[in-house]
Amino acid sequence: MDYQINFPHVGIFLPHVGKNIQIGNFTIAYYGIAIAIGMLLGITAICKRAEETGQKADDYIDISIWTMIFGIIGARIYYVIFAWDSYKDRPLSVFNIREGGLAIYGGIIAGTLTMYVLSKIKKISFPKILETVAIGVPIGQILGRWGNFFNREAFGAYTDSFFAMQLPVSAVRQNEITKEMWDHLVNLNGVDFIQVHPTFLYESLWNCGVVLMLFLMRKKTKFDGELFALYIAGYGLGRFFIESLRTDQLLVPGTTIPVSMVVSAVSFTACVLIIVTGRKRASERAAVS
Repeated sequence: MDYQINFPHVGIFLPHVGKNIQIGNFTIAYYGIAIAIGMLLGITAICKRAEETGQKADDYIDISIWTMIFGIIGARIYYVIFAWDSYKDRPLSVFNIREGGLAIYGGIIAGTLTMYVLSKIKKISFPKILETVAIGVPIGQILGRWGNFFNREAFGAYTDSFFAMQLPVSAVRQNEITKEMWDHLVNLNGVDFIQVHPTFLYESLWNCGVVLMLFLMRKKTKFDGELFALYIAGYGLGRFFIESLRTDQLLVPGTTIPVSMVVSAVSFTACVLIIVTGRKRASERAAVS
């Protein structure tokens, strides 16, 4: 496998981007390191938000840990369900997440359910928990998406745009190389490269914008949970368009419709309605009082 990753139009040529590091007898995947760093930064932001709103940071450390555990499980289950053809002949590989295969929407769904259960156990308002964790989640996603960079996955179709990324053919899964990519192979020093949209980068940058929006709105919300609804709507809007570029889409069974585009559209619409309705009700209550 060749380890180069290039961004030719930006003038960035990386001669050796490894997939893991070796510490003694242990091999640690950069994919996992990126996700772990993202989680730590996300928890830090959540705890800071808890303290700002007069809550106990310790409660949110507990909530974050359990949410991450079940979120990862949910992200894997979601991915495996919609990519079952890749696992049915090798079921034990379901447990090998180091090769990739975590679907963020599965993690969000499982994580939200976990927070609901914990809200009952800890006797904290569920909407209040959602409001508190809202900024931390996309912060985690910003770093976590770079795990896809190290794994050479979650890229888009062929492009010759400014941010075009070149990956060696030997470094990617062959079933993710489309005819258009084969037709536009680039050969550099005897190595064949596909040239694609770096959709992981697009999503990471989009999430930076989502975090900025949430930061600016954090003191302007009208009801508990609004900030989380803004996160879901903002993320869903970007993910809908970014997903349309990808070549490794998970599809609704029996169709050619990408699952993430459906979930993005539904969640965006639902959250916009929640925000509009919630703000209207808050204004009505304020007028009465």
